[in-house]
Amino acid sequence: ESRVMQAVIEMAHTVSETPVNVFIQGDNGTGKEVIARMIHRLSDRADKAFIAVNCASIPENLMESEFFGYEKGAFTGATGARGGRFEEADGGVLFLDEVADLPLSMQVKLLRAIQEKSVRPVGSAAEEPVDIRIISASHKNLAGMVANGEFRQDLFYRIHVIELVMSPLRERREDIPVMIDHILGRLSQRTGMPKPRLDRAALKLLYEHDFPGNVRELENILERATALCEDNMIAADDLGLGATSEADGGIALVGSELPSEGLEEYLAGVERQVITLALESTRWNRTAAARALGISFRALRYRLEKLGLDDIEDGATDADGQ
Repeated sequence: ESRVMQAVIEMAHTVSETPVNVFIQGDNGTGKEVIARMIHRLSDRADKAFIAVNCASIPENLMESEFFGYEKGAFTGATGARGGRFEEADGGVLFLDEVADLPLSMQVKLLRAIQEKSVRPVGSAAEEPVDIRIISASHKNLAGMVANGEFRQDLFYRIHVIELVMSPLRERREDIPVMIDHILGRLSQRTGMPKPRLDRAALKLLYEHDFPGNVRELENILERATALCEDNMIAADDLGLGATSEADGGIALVGSELPSEGLEEYLAGVERQVITLALESTRWNRTAAARALGISFRALRYRLEKLGLDDIEDGATDADGQ
């Protein structure tokens, strides 16, 4: 591990022994939730819940009921009472990812809940005590938002007692081999397949890549390569990092502008396009398509299932019985 990550992990160990709230700063995909879960796992709250909430994904009109719960009849459709995320995290940790995206109106209510250590479900007149530790995270400059009046200063001080900074992967390249080994091991456990190896060219290509999507991008690349590689050895071509030009008779994978969708959706779209092209060119014969793609039949079947294409009827009975 790099010195940067060693320092972060050491700090995570230190703060896990205290009850203070922690704020984790870092770009998307750097592993902020991983560190938050580590703090929880090492703390005296480890046997209680870890509840993760992405604040940016909750519509503003649903935030209060999502966080604090609601009573039966509190609004149209509330046919029964429901506890909120604070109640679910009682005794444990509430992880507020993208906390900077909370609207000011919700920041006030969140501050009150943290200060009073109690919540009032929507439609209720009674306060319910809660005992939680707040770990929050964002890729935005929270201090700058406070200065601009976009984030409440009093809430900032409540959640920002200790700050941990997650550096982007491109700034800690010495972590790449460690991350590769960890991710491949996890993929092997999940799929039940042997843990693959990388040849020198593939490792060099990954080491030189800038990883705009950080650890999340590395996970995506390795998951794809694991499914496509032959003889359990990942080659540079399996990584999908090189752009093929139309002039070479291939498909233009990278244009002059960044894709509007996220990296994972973009890569999945490209892969779906290539696999569909191979199937069309072989009249939907999966064995022939796998051969054309230079991958095993099992690897093709895995990709079809992941991409939601497994319901496509095989154009020929598989002679190999696979």
